[in-house]
Amino acid sequence: MNDDTQFVSQAASQAASSAGSITGEALAERAAAVREEVSKAFIGQPEVLDQILIALLAGGHVLIEGVPGLGKTLLVRALAQALELNYARVQFTSDLMPSDVSGHAVYDPKTESFKIRRGPVFTNLLLADEINRAPAKTQSALLEVMQEGQVTIEGKPFELSPPFLTLATQNPVEQEGTYPLPEAQLDRFLLKILIDYPQLADEKRMVDAITTGRSAGDFDLSQVRRVLGASDIVAMQRGTAEVIVDEQVIDYAVRIVAATRKWPGISLGAGPRGSIALVRAARAQAVLQGRDFVTPDDVREIAKPALRHRITLAPELQIEGQSPDDALHALLAKVEAPRK
Repeated sequence: MNDDTQFVSQAASQAASSAGSITGEALAERAAAVREEVSKAFIGQPEVLDQILIALLAGGHVLIEGVPGLGKTLLVRALAQALELNYARVQFTSDLMPSDVSGHAVYDPKTESFKIRRGPVFTNLLLADEINRAPAKTQSALLEVMQEGQVTIEGKPFELSPPFLTLATQNPVEQEGTYPLPEAQLDRFLLKILIDYPQLADEKRMVDAITTGRSAGDFDLSQVRRVLGASDIVAMQRGTAEVIVDEQVIDYAVRIVAATRKWPGISLGAGPRGSIALVRAARAQAVLQGRDFVTPDDVREIAKPALRHRITLAPELQIEGQSPDDALHALLAKVEAPRK
């Protein structure tokens, strides 16, 4: 699109920022500051970092897929460092129980009463490492907290302090001893991000930074400055929710999602939550581009991460080795974008 301003609503000039939110240039500048700090530790693959920031700004959760050793844990740790947020990591295994994630009641013989021992979900950034290694019963322990921001222990609800972001990882290669995530849980993730091997130049920088003058095998995160706090992130999320989306752009996003339900080769399309996720993510995409309004390009660029985990390919396409991204690429080329 040559003239993005055509999708700014006439009401934009009259829109006032809600109390407690960060909007306009300040929103884009703060997002850029976070990107700059995290990139000091997570070298290369800027699109992966941008998609993580999109999920953070949109208040959504992320499923990260990639082989081991690509820096998924480092990325989360660096993000927590730059944002001055509480961080917790859970290694999902076949014997992990739901109470190991959410928490449980413990009997105290001194007081002859039960006390609530809170689980690792009571944090701001939760890394659910290899989430598909735990059975469905344990995986479902995250459903309530991801959807409603609360945990129920012994029938009593406990609200989490915002912001809360779950970053779950899974290894696409190793399938033995794993439990595929059910569609209901996949739908709770705003984005599914694919991490690939780094470029040669980026890998050389990474090796040099980790091995020069150090005996440890991990990155020194002390160079990552703390630039924002929890209240800043909540204000940025409110500001992102105020980014203007023209009615035609919303229509475009809904038509993309609706097309997945009847596209040849897709046996199960995305539901209405896919349309909502696509618009939410497009707002955050616009913020990273320094705009306070969404264009069709924003929707198109974030469509694959927002929808690739919400569709199921027909068996014949899977046999041919095609991926959900291949189907979405063809679909996006056919769905007409709005123009004035």
